[in-house]
Amino acid sequence: MPVSKAFDVLFTSLKVTLYLAHQITKCMKKRFLVFSILLLIFVSAYAQNIKIVLGPDEVSVNQYFTITVEVQNERLQGYDNFPDIKGFEKHGTSSSSSMNWINGQVSSTQSIVQNYLPLAEGSYTLSPFTMTVNGQQVSSPGKTIRVTAGQQQRQQRYDPFSYDPFEEFFGRRQETEFIEIKDDAFFALSTDKDEVYVGEGFTATLAFYVSETEQAPLQFYETGRQLGEILKVLKPANCWEENFNIETINKETVTIGNKRYGQYKIYQAAFYPLNRQDIEFPSVPLKMIKYKVAKNPGFFGRNRVEDFKTYHSKAKTIKVRDLPPHPLKDQVSVGIFRLEENITDRLLQTGQSINYNFTIQGEGNIAAVEKPIILNENDFDFYPPNIQQRINRSGGKVRGNKTFSYQIIPREPGDFSFEEFISWVYFDPVRHTYDTLRSDIAVKVSGESKKNQYISSTDLGSFYDFTELESNTLRSLSRENRFKLITNILLALMMLLTAVFIFKK
Repeated sequence: MPVSKAFDVLFTSLKVTLYLAHQITKCMKKRFLVFSILLLIFVSAYAQNIKIVLGPDEVSVNQYFTITVEVQNERLQGYDNFPDIKGFEKHGTSSSSSMNWINGQVSSTQSIVQNYLPLAEGSYTLSPFTMTVNGQQVSSPGKTIRVTAGQQQRQQRYDPFSYDPFEEFFGRRQETEFIEIKDDAFFALSTDKDEVYVGEGFTATLAFYVSETEQAPLQFYETGRQLGEILKVLKPANCWEENFNIETINKETVTIGNKRYGQYKIYQAAFYPLNRQDIEFPSVPLKMIKYKVAKNPGFFGRNRVEDFKTYHSKAKTIKVRDLPPHPLKDQVSVGIFRLEENITDRLLQTGQSINYNFTIQGEGNIAAVEKPIILNENDFDFYPPNIQQRINRSGGKVRGNKTFSYQIIPREPGDFSFEEFISWVYFDPVRHTYDTLRSDIAVKVSGESKKNQYISSTDLGSFYDFTELESNTLRSLSRENRFKLITNILLALMMLLTAVFIFKK
Protein backbone atom coordinates (compact mmCIF):
# COMPACT_ATOMS: atom_id res chain seq x y z
CA MET A 1 0.00 0.00 0.00
CA PRO A 2 1.49 3.45 -0.92
CA VAL A 3 2.36 5.73 2.04
CA SER A 4 0.10 8.54 0.77
CA LYS A 5 -2.89 6.18 0.62
CA ALA A 6 -2.13 5.00 4.14
CA PHE A 7 -2.19 8.65 5.34
CA ASP A 8 -5.62 9.15 3.74
CA VAL A 9 -7.03 6.02 5.40
CA LEU A 10 -5.68 6.97 8.82
CA PHE A 11 -6.96 10.59 8.71
CA THR A 12 -10.38 9.35 7.60
CA SER A 13 -10.39 6.96 10.58
CA LEU A 14 -9.45 9.85 12.87
CA LYS A 15 -12.40 11.94 11.66
CA VAL A 16 -14.81 9.06 12.17
CA THR A 17 -13.46 8.44 15.67
CA LEU A 18 -13.85 12.11 16.69
CA TYR A 19 -17.41 12.19 15.32
CA LEU A 20 -18.39 9.07 17.24
CA ALA A 21 -16.88 10.45 20.46
CA HIS A 22 -18.94 13.63 20.02
CA GLN A 23 -22.12 11.62 19.49
CA ILE A 24 -21.43 9.47 22.56
CA THR A 25 -21.05 12.63 24.67
CA LYS A 26 -24.45 13.89 23.48
CA CYS A 27 -26.10 10.54 24.17
CA MET A 28 -24.90 10.51 27.79
CA LYS A 29 -27.68 12.97 28.66
CA LYS A 30 -30.28 10.43 27.54
CA ARG A 31 -28.86 7.40 29.31
CA PHE A 32 -31.02 7.76 32.43
CA LEU A 33 -34.20 7.84 30.34
CA VAL A 34 -33.17 4.70 28.45
CA PHE A 35 -32.23 2.98 31.69
CA SER A 36 -35.61 3.80 33.22
CA ILE A 37 -37.49 2.38 30.22
CA LEU A 38 -35.44 -0.82 30.32
CA LEU A 39 -36.04 -1.11 34.06
CA LEU A 40 -39.82 -0.85 33.58
CA ILE A 41 -39.69 -3.53 30.88
CA PHE A 42 -37.67 -5.78 33.17
CA VAL A 43 -40.07 -5.33 36.09
CA SER A 44 -43.07 -6.11 33.87
CA ALA A 45 -41.44 -9.29 32.59
CA TYR A 46 -40.30 -10.27 36.07
CA ALA A 47 -43.81 -10.05 37.47
CA GLN A 48 -44.89 -12.88 35.16
CA ASN A 49 -42.24 -15.31 36.45
CA ILE A 50 -43.96 -16.15 39.76
CA LYS A 51 -46.94 -18.48 40.04
CA ILE A 52 -48.89 -20.57 42.54
CA VAL A 53 -49.70 -24.19 41.61
CA LEU A 54 -52.43 -26.06 43.52
CA GLY A 55 -52.52 -29.82 44.07
CA PRO A 56 -55.13 -32.24 42.68
CA ASP A 57 -58.88 -31.90 43.23
CA GLU A 58 -59.02 -35.25 45.04
CA VAL A 59 -56.68 -36.88 47.57
CA SER A 60 -57.06 -39.83 49.91
CA VAL A 61 -57.06 -39.32 53.66
CA ASN A 62 -53.45 -40.54 53.96
CA GLN A 63 -52.09 -38.44 51.06
CA TYR A 64 -50.79 -34.89 51.00
CA PHE A 65 -52.48 -32.00 49.25
CA THR A 66 -49.87 -29.47 48.11
CA ILE A 67 -49.56 -25.78 47.31
CA THR A 68 -46.44 -24.91 45.30
CA VAL A 69 -44.85 -21.50 44.72
CA GLU A 70 -42.65 -21.41 41.59
CA VAL A 71 -40.17 -18.66 40.68
CA GLN A 72 -38.52 -18.70 37.25
CA ASN A 73 -35.15 -17.16 36.38
CA GLU A 74 -34.86 -15.57 39.82
CA ARG A 75 -33.84 -16.71 43.30
CA LEU A 76 -36.68 -17.42 45.74
CA GLN A 77 -35.77 -14.78 48.30
CA GLY A 78 -38.81 -14.81 50.56
CA TYR A 79 -42.50 -15.51 50.93
CA ASP A 80 -45.16 -15.12 53.62
CA ASN A 81 -47.20 -17.87 55.26
CA PHE A 82 -49.11 -20.40 53.21
CA PRO A 83 -52.88 -20.29 53.84
CA ASP A 84 -54.60 -22.55 56.37
CA ILE A 85 -57.13 -25.04 54.99
CA LYS A 86 -60.03 -26.14 57.17
CA GLY A 87 -59.90 -29.91 57.60
CA PHE A 88 -56.14 -30.08 56.84
CA GLU A 89 -52.99 -29.80 58.93
CA LYS A 90 -49.74 -28.27 57.64
CA HIS A 91 -47.14 -31.00 57.55
CA GLY A 92 -43.79 -29.58 56.51
CA THR A 93 -42.36 -28.10 53.34
CA SER A 94 -39.98 -29.25 50.61
CA SER A 95 -38.10 -27.33 47.97
CA SER A 96 -36.72 -28.02 44.51
CA SER A 97 -34.74 -26.22 41.86
CA SER A 98 -33.90 -26.82 38.22
CA MET A 99 -31.45 -25.20 35.82
CA ASN A 100 -31.14 -25.53 32.05
CA TRP A 101 -28.26 -24.62 29.76
CA ILE A 102 -29.62 -24.48 26.19
CA ASN A 103 -27.37 -23.08 23.44
CA GLY A 104 -25.53 -20.98 25.98
CA GLN A 105 -28.76 -19.56 27.50
CA VAL A 106 -29.38 -20.32 31.18
CA SER A 107 -32.88 -20.64 32.66
CA SER A 108 -33.81 -21.71 36.18
CA THR A 109 -36.82 -22.57 38.32
CA GLN A 110 -37.06 -22.62 42.12
CA SER A 111 -40.08 -23.85 44.04
CA ILE A 112 -41.26 -24.34 47.62
CA VAL A 113 -43.97 -26.92 48.39
CA GLN A 114 -46.26 -26.80 51.44
CA ASN A 115 -47.75 -30.20 52.38
CA TYR A 116 -51.24 -30.49 53.91
CA LEU A 117 -52.40 -33.68 55.66
CA PRO A 118 -56.19 -34.32 55.60
CA LEU A 119 -57.79 -34.94 59.00
CA ALA A 120 -60.99 -36.65 57.81
CA GLU A 121 -62.94 -37.59 54.73
CA GLY A 122 -65.20 -35.03 53.12
CA SER A 123 -65.30 -32.04 50.83
CA TYR A 124 -63.33 -28.92 51.79
CA THR A 125 -62.98 -25.48 50.27
CA LEU A 126 -59.69 -23.65 49.76
CA SER A 127 -60.77 -20.02 49.51
CA PRO A 128 -59.06 -17.61 47.09
CA PHE A 129 -55.89 -16.25 48.66
CA THR A 130 -52.95 -13.98 47.99
CA MET A 131 -49.29 -14.51 48.96
CA THR A 132 -46.35 -12.13 48.92
CA VAL A 133 -43.45 -13.76 47.06
CA ASN A 134 -40.18 -11.85 46.54
CA GLY A 135 -42.05 -8.68 47.49
CA GLN A 136 -44.85 -9.20 44.93
CA GLN A 137 -48.52 -10.06 45.43
CA VAL A 138 -49.46 -13.37 43.75
CA SER A 139 -53.08 -14.56 43.77
CA SER A 140 -54.71 -17.98 43.52
CA PRO A 141 -58.39 -18.65 42.79
CA GLY A 142 -58.60 -21.51 45.33
CA LYS A 143 -60.53 -24.73 44.72
CA THR A 144 -62.69 -27.46 46.25
CA ILE A 145 -60.77 -30.48 47.58
CA ARG A 146 -62.39 -33.88 48.01
CA VAL A 147 -60.85 -36.25 50.56
CA THR A 148 -61.60 -39.94 50.00
CA ALA A 149 -61.21 -43.02 52.19
CA GLY A 150 -57.78 -44.32 53.04
CA GLN A 151 -55.72 -45.61 55.90
CA GLN A 152 -55.88 -42.69 58.26
CA GLN A 153 -53.28 -42.09 60.89
CA ARG A 154 -54.53 -39.68 63.49
CA GLN A 155 -51.96 -37.93 65.58
CA GLN A 156 -52.53 -36.53 68.99
CA ARG A 157 -52.41 -32.79 68.57
CA TYR A 158 -51.45 -30.70 71.51
CA ASP A 159 -50.20 -27.13 71.32
CA PRO A 160 -47.58 -26.46 74.00
CA PHE A 161 -47.53 -22.78 73.12
CA SER A 162 -51.13 -22.05 74.16
CA TYR A 163 -51.96 -19.13 76.43
CA ASP A 164 -54.50 -18.35 79.10
CA PRO A 165 -57.54 -16.60 77.51
CA PHE A 166 -58.46 -15.04 80.85
CA GLU A 167 -55.16 -13.17 81.28
CA GLU A 168 -55.82 -9.59 82.33
CA PHE A 169 -59.54 -10.40 82.51
CA PHE A 170 -61.43 -7.18 83.41
CA GLY A 171 -58.01 -5.58 84.09
CA ARG A 172 -58.03 -6.76 87.71
CA ARG A 173 -54.67 -6.81 89.50
CA GLN A 174 -53.74 -8.83 92.57
CA GLU A 175 -50.57 -10.07 94.16
CA THR A 176 -49.94 -13.56 92.78
CA GLU A 177 -47.05 -15.93 93.31
CA PHE A 178 -45.73 -17.34 90.03
CA ILE A 179 -43.77 -20.56 89.77
CA GLU A 180 -41.80 -22.23 86.97
CA ILE A 181 -43.09 -25.55 85.68
CA LYS A 182 -40.47 -28.17 84.83
CA ASP A 183 -40.44 -28.66 81.08
CA ASP A 184 -39.77 -31.68 78.90
CA ALA A 185 -38.21 -29.90 75.90
CA PHE A 186 -34.79 -29.64 74.29
CA PHE A 187 -32.92 -28.05 71.38
CA ALA A 188 -30.85 -30.37 69.18
CA LEU A 189 -28.83 -30.73 66.00
CA SER A 190 -29.25 -34.16 64.44
CA THR A 191 -27.65 -35.74 61.37
CA ASP A 192 -28.63 -38.82 59.39
CA LYS A 193 -24.98 -40.00 59.23
CA ASP A 194 -22.05 -39.87 61.65
CA GLU A 195 -19.34 -40.73 59.11
CA VAL A 196 -19.11 -39.93 55.40
CA TYR A 197 -16.68 -40.00 52.49
CA VAL A 198 -15.33 -36.83 50.88
CA GLY A 199 -18.14 -35.66 48.58
CA GLU A 200 -20.80 -37.85 50.23
CA GLY A 201 -23.89 -35.97 51.41
CA PHE A 202 -25.47 -35.98 54.86
CA THR A 203 -28.47 -34.05 56.17
CA ALA A 204 -28.30 -31.87 59.28
CA THR A 205 -31.50 -30.79 61.07
CA LEU A 206 -31.70 -28.11 63.74
CA ALA A 207 -34.98 -28.36 65.67
CA PHE A 208 -36.73 -27.69 68.96
CA TYR A 209 -38.51 -30.67 70.55
CA VAL A 210 -41.43 -30.56 73.00
CA SER A 211 -43.04 -33.57 74.63
CA GLU A 212 -46.65 -34.24 73.64
CA THR A 213 -47.50 -34.30 77.35
CA GLU A 214 -45.71 -31.02 78.07
CA GLN A 215 -47.49 -28.74 80.53
CA ALA A 216 -45.09 -25.79 80.56
CA PRO A 217 -46.26 -23.02 78.17
CA LEU A 218 -43.47 -22.19 75.68
CA GLN A 219 -43.23 -19.84 72.71
CA PHE A 220 -40.60 -18.99 70.07
CA TYR A 221 -38.80 -15.68 70.44
CA GLU A 222 -37.29 -13.69 67.51
CA THR A 223 -36.46 -16.92 65.69
CA GLY A 224 -35.31 -15.27 62.45
CA ARG A 225 -32.77 -13.04 64.19
CA GLN A 226 -31.50 -15.88 66.38
CA LEU A 227 -31.20 -18.26 63.44
CA GLY A 228 -29.10 -15.76 61.51
CA GLU A 229 -26.64 -15.60 64.40
CA ILE A 230 -26.68 -19.38 64.87
CA LEU A 231 -25.85 -20.12 61.22
CA LYS A 232 -22.84 -17.81 61.31
CA VAL A 233 -21.10 -20.26 63.62
CA LEU A 234 -22.91 -23.49 62.69
CA LYS A 235 -22.37 -23.77 58.92
CA PRO A 236 -19.13 -25.64 58.09
CA ALA A 237 -16.80 -23.79 55.72
CA ASN A 238 -15.45 -26.93 54.04
CA CYS A 239 -18.81 -28.14 52.66
CA TRP A 240 -21.14 -27.54 49.73
CA GLU A 241 -24.61 -26.71 51.11
CA GLU A 242 -28.05 -27.57 49.73
CA ASN A 243 -30.49 -25.62 51.93
CA PHE A 244 -34.04 -26.97 52.39
CA ASN A 245 -35.25 -23.34 52.84
CA ILE A 246 -37.52 -23.64 55.88
CA GLU A 247 -39.48 -20.38 56.01
CA THR A 248 -42.30 -21.31 58.41
CA ILE A 249 -42.05 -23.38 61.57
CA ASN A 250 -44.53 -26.24 61.62
CA LYS A 251 -45.04 -29.10 64.03
CA GLU A 252 -44.27 -32.69 63.08
CA THR A 253 -44.74 -35.59 65.49
CA VAL A 254 -41.74 -37.87 66.04
CA THR A 255 -40.99 -40.71 68.45
CA ILE A 256 -37.81 -40.58 70.54
CA GLY A 257 -37.19 -43.41 72.99
CA ASN A 258 -40.80 -44.62 72.90
CA LYS A 259 -42.00 -41.10 73.69
CA ARG A 260 -43.85 -38.78 71.32
CA TYR A 261 -42.46 -35.30 70.73
CA GLY A 262 -43.48 -32.36 68.63
CA GLN A 263 -40.58 -31.45 66.36
CA TYR A 264 -40.25 -27.82 65.22
CA LYS A 265 -37.57 -27.56 62.52
CA ILE A 266 -35.92 -24.19 62.17
CA TYR A 267 -33.10 -25.20 59.77
CA GLN A 268 -32.30 -28.18 57.55
CA ALA A 269 -29.63 -28.63 54.89
CA ALA A 270 -27.60 -31.30 53.12
CA PHE A 271 -23.82 -30.90 53.27
CA TYR A 272 -21.15 -32.38 51.00
CA PRO A 273 -17.57 -32.34 52.41
CA LEU A 274 -15.05 -30.85 49.99
CA ASN A 275 -11.93 -32.22 51.71
CA ARG A 276 -10.72 -34.74 54.26
CA GLN A 277 -11.18 -32.40 57.27
CA ASP A 278 -13.71 -33.57 59.89
CA ILE A 279 -16.85 -31.42 60.24
CA GLU A 280 -17.37 -29.77 63.62
CA PHE A 281 -20.81 -28.51 64.65
CA PRO A 282 -20.48 -26.43 67.85
CA SER A 283 -23.09 -26.11 70.57
CA VAL A 284 -25.51 -23.26 69.79
CA PRO A 285 -28.15 -21.53 71.95
CA LEU A 286 -31.85 -20.89 71.34
CA LYS A 287 -33.72 -18.44 73.58
CA MET A 288 -37.38 -19.30 74.17
CA ILE A 289 -40.22 -17.58 75.98
CA LYS A 290 -41.24 -19.74 78.94
CA TYR A 291 -44.17 -18.54 81.03
CA LYS A 292 -44.31 -18.82 84.78
CA VAL A 293 -47.78 -19.74 86.00
CA ALA A 294 -49.70 -18.67 89.07
CA LYS A 295 -49.28 -20.96 92.04
CA ASN A 296 -52.93 -20.50 93.02
CA PRO A 297 -54.70 -19.47 89.79
CA GLY A 298 -58.10 -17.89 90.04
CA PHE A 299 -60.85 -17.11 87.62
CA PHE A 300 -59.90 -13.42 87.72
CA GLY A 301 -56.46 -11.97 87.65
CA ARG A 302 -53.25 -12.77 85.88
CA ASN A 303 -52.40 -16.46 85.84
CA ARG A 304 -48.99 -16.33 84.11
CA VAL A 305 -46.05 -13.98 83.42
CA GLU A 306 -43.50 -14.00 80.62
CA ASP A 307 -40.00 -15.27 81.32
CA PHE A 308 -37.11 -16.56 79.20
CA LYS A 309 -35.10 -19.77 79.07
CA THR A 310 -32.13 -20.58 76.84
CA TYR A 311 -31.68 -24.10 75.49
CA HIS A 312 -28.37 -25.36 74.06
CA SER A 313 -27.75 -27.99 71.43
CA LYS A 314 -24.96 -30.51 71.87
CA ALA A 315 -21.78 -30.24 69.81
CA LYS A 316 -21.42 -32.87 67.10
CA THR A 317 -18.56 -34.12 64.90
CA ILE A 318 -18.93 -35.82 61.52
CA LYS A 319 -15.99 -38.01 60.58
CA VAL A 320 -14.83 -37.64 56.96
CA ARG A 321 -13.05 -40.50 55.19
CA ASP A 322 -10.87 -40.18 52.13
CA LEU A 323 -11.89 -41.97 48.93
CA PRO A 324 -9.94 -45.09 47.92
CA PRO A 325 -7.13 -44.66 45.36
CA HIS A 326 -8.30 -44.14 41.78
CA PRO A 327 -7.02 -42.11 38.78
CA LEU A 328 -10.18 -39.97 38.89
CA LYS A 329 -10.41 -39.82 42.70
CA ASP A 330 -10.44 -35.99 42.83
CA GLN A 331 -12.97 -35.62 39.99
CA VAL A 332 -15.72 -38.17 40.58
CA SER A 333 -19.11 -37.55 42.19
CA VAL A 334 -20.14 -39.52 45.29
CA GLY A 335 -23.66 -40.92 45.61
CA ILE A 336 -26.15 -43.46 44.35
CA PHE A 337 -26.75 -42.89 40.64
CA ARG A 338 -28.23 -44.58 37.59
CA LEU A 339 -28.22 -43.84 33.87
CA GLU A 340 -31.10 -43.05 31.55
CA GLU A 341 -30.42 -42.36 27.87
CA ASN A 342 -32.19 -41.98 24.57
CA ILE A 343 -31.26 -41.36 20.94
CA THR A 344 -33.33 -40.14 18.00
CA ASP A 345 -32.38 -43.05 15.71
CA ARG A 346 -30.15 -46.14 15.67
CA LEU A 347 -29.86 -46.53 11.88
CA LEU A 348 -27.69 -43.63 10.79
CA GLN A 349 -26.10 -42.11 7.71
CA THR A 350 -22.66 -40.54 7.69
CA GLY A 351 -23.02 -36.78 7.89
CA GLN A 352 -26.53 -37.09 9.40
CA SER A 353 -27.06 -35.16 12.66
CA ILE A 354 -28.69 -37.03 15.57
CA ASN A 355 -29.56 -36.10 19.19
CA TYR A 356 -28.38 -38.17 22.14
CA ASN A 357 -29.33 -37.60 25.81
CA PHE A 358 -27.15 -38.90 28.65
CA THR A 359 -29.09 -38.44 31.95
CA ILE A 360 -27.52 -39.08 35.37
CA GLN A 361 -30.08 -39.29 38.16
CA GLY A 362 -30.10 -40.34 41.77
CA GLU A 363 -29.11 -39.15 45.24
CA GLY A 364 -26.04 -36.97 45.62
CA ASN A 365 -24.58 -33.56 44.82
CA ILE A 366 -26.32 -33.09 41.46
CA ALA A 367 -24.92 -29.58 41.02
CA ALA A 368 -21.35 -30.96 41.00
CA VAL A 369 -21.98 -33.72 38.42
CA GLU A 370 -19.58 -33.35 35.47
CA LYS A 371 -20.24 -34.37 31.88
CA PRO A 372 -19.35 -37.94 30.78
CA ILE A 373 -16.03 -38.91 29.26
CA ILE A 374 -15.99 -39.13 25.42
CA LEU A 375 -13.19 -41.37 24.10
CA ASN A 376 -14.00 -41.88 20.39
CA GLU A 377 -14.04 -38.61 18.46
CA ASN A 378 -12.53 -40.00 15.23
CA ASP A 379 -15.67 -41.77 14.02
CA PHE A 380 -18.18 -39.25 15.45
CA ASP A 381 -18.35 -35.50 15.97
CA PHE A 382 -19.65 -34.69 19.47
CA TYR A 383 -20.71 -31.05 19.82
CA PRO A 384 -20.70 -29.39 23.28
CA PRO A 385 -23.85 -30.52 25.13
CA ASN A 386 -26.82 -28.54 26.33
CA ILE A 387 -27.29 -29.19 30.06
CA GLN A 388 -30.51 -29.51 32.04
CA GLN A 389 -30.41 -29.88 35.82
CA ARG A 390 -33.15 -30.51 38.37
CA ILE A 391 -32.65 -30.76 42.15
CA ASN A 392 -35.35 -31.83 44.60
CA ARG A 393 -34.92 -31.36 48.37
CA SER A 394 -37.56 -33.24 50.36
CA GLY A 395 -37.86 -35.90 53.03
CA GLY A 396 -34.39 -35.00 54.32
CA LYS A 397 -32.80 -36.08 51.03
CA VAL A 398 -31.41 -34.31 47.97
CA ARG A 399 -32.25 -36.07 44.72
CA GLY A 400 -32.36 -34.99 41.11
CA ASN A 401 -31.02 -35.48 37.63
CA LYS A 402 -28.68 -33.86 35.15
CA THR A 403 -29.10 -34.34 31.39
CA PHE A 404 -26.35 -33.79 28.83
CA SER A 405 -27.91 -33.40 25.36
CA TYR A 406 -25.40 -33.99 22.57
CA GLN A 407 -25.67 -33.36 18.85
CA ILE A 408 -23.67 -36.10 17.12
CA ILE A 409 -22.62 -36.48 13.48
CA PRO A 410 -21.15 -39.88 12.38
CA ARG A 411 -18.17 -39.63 10.01
CA GLU A 412 -17.39 -43.31 9.40
CA PRO A 413 -19.67 -46.22 8.41
CA GLY A 414 -19.85 -49.34 10.57
CA ASP A 415 -21.44 -50.86 13.67
CA PHE A 416 -20.71 -48.96 16.88
CA SER A 417 -21.54 -49.48 20.55
CA PHE A 418 -21.57 -46.29 22.60
CA GLU A 419 -20.51 -48.41 25.58
CA GLU A 420 -16.98 -48.38 24.17
CA PHE A 421 -16.51 -44.62 24.22
CA ILE A 422 -19.12 -42.93 26.50
CA SER A 423 -18.86 -43.47 30.26
CA TRP A 424 -19.25 -41.72 33.62
CA VAL A 425 -17.34 -42.79 36.74
CA TYR A 426 -18.62 -42.24 40.29
CA PHE A 427 -18.09 -43.61 43.81
CA ASP A 428 -20.88 -45.57 45.52
CA PRO A 429 -20.69 -44.92 49.31
CA VAL A 430 -23.07 -47.80 50.09
CA ARG A 431 -20.99 -50.46 48.31
CA HIS A 432 -17.74 -48.59 49.09
CA THR A 433 -16.49 -48.93 45.53
CA TYR A 434 -16.11 -47.05 42.27
CA ASP A 435 -18.61 -47.77 39.54
CA THR A 436 -19.09 -46.71 35.93
CA LEU A 437 -22.29 -45.83 34.11
CA ARG A 438 -21.94 -47.06 30.53
CA SER A 439 -24.20 -46.56 27.56
CA ASP A 440 -26.35 -49.41 26.21
CA ILE A 441 -26.87 -47.68 22.85
CA ALA A 442 -25.71 -49.46 19.68
CA VAL A 443 -25.99 -47.86 16.23
CA LYS A 444 -25.39 -48.90 12.63
CA VAL A 445 -23.89 -46.25 10.35
CA SER A 446 -24.00 -46.54 6.57
CA GLY A 447 -22.75 -44.27 3.79
CA GLU A 448 -19.42 -42.95 2.60
CA SER A 449 -16.58 -41.86 4.86
CA LYS A 450 -16.73 -38.15 5.71
CA LYS A 451 -13.27 -37.81 7.22
CA ASN A 452 -11.64 -36.26 4.14
CA GLN A 453 -14.69 -34.08 3.52
CA TYR A 454 -14.50 -32.87 7.10
CA ILE A 455 -10.87 -31.83 6.74
CA SER A 456 -11.48 -29.99 3.45
CA SER A 457 -14.52 -28.18 4.84
CA THR A 458 -12.80 -27.04 8.02
CA ASP A 459 -12.27 -23.28 8.16
CA LEU A 460 -8.52 -22.76 8.58
CA GLY A 461 -8.96 -19.08 9.39
CA SER A 462 -8.90 -15.75 7.63
CA PHE A 463 -5.10 -15.89 7.25
CA TYR A 464 -5.37 -18.64 4.66
CA ASP A 465 -8.20 -16.87 2.83
CA PHE A 466 -5.79 -14.15 1.71
CA THR A 467 -3.11 -16.44 0.28
CA GLU A 468 -4.73 -16.56 -3.16
CA LEU A 469 -5.15 -12.75 -3.24
CA GLU A 470 -1.58 -11.80 -2.34
CA SER A 471 1.32 -11.44 -4.75
CA ASN A 472 4.25 -13.86 -4.56
CA THR A 473 6.75 -11.13 -5.61
CA LEU A 474 9.66 -10.63 -3.20
CA ARG A 475 9.62 -7.29 -1.42
CA SER A 476 12.17 -5.46 0.70
CA LEU A 477 11.60 -5.88 4.44
CA SER A 478 13.13 -2.48 5.18
CA ARG A 479 10.34 -0.77 3.23
CA GLU A 480 7.73 -2.68 5.17
CA ASN A 481 9.39 -1.71 8.44
CA ARG A 482 9.31 2.01 7.53
CA PHE A 483 5.63 1.79 6.67
CA LYS A 484 4.86 0.05 10.00
CA LEU A 485 6.74 2.78 11.91
CA ILE A 486 4.78 5.57 10.21
CA THR A 487 1.50 3.73 10.76
CA ASN A 488 2.19 3.23 14.47
CA ILE A 489 3.06 6.93 14.94
CA LEU A 490 -0.17 8.03 13.25
CA LEU A 491 -2.24 5.60 15.34
CA ALA A 492 -0.65 6.92 18.54
CA LEU A 493 -1.44 10.53 17.54
CA MET A 494 -5.05 9.58 16.70
CA MET A 495 -5.54 7.92 20.11
CA LEU A 496 -4.02 10.92 21.88
CA LEU A 497 -6.30 13.40 20.09
CA THR A 498 -9.35 11.26 20.82
CA ALA A 499 -8.50 11.12 24.53
CA VAL A 500 -7.99 14.90 24.69
CA PHE A 501 -11.32 15.53 22.97
CA ILE A 502 -13.26 13.20 25.32
CA PHE A 503 -11.73 14.64 28.50
CA LYS A 504 -12.36 18.18 27.26
CA LYS A 505 -16.06 17.41 26.75
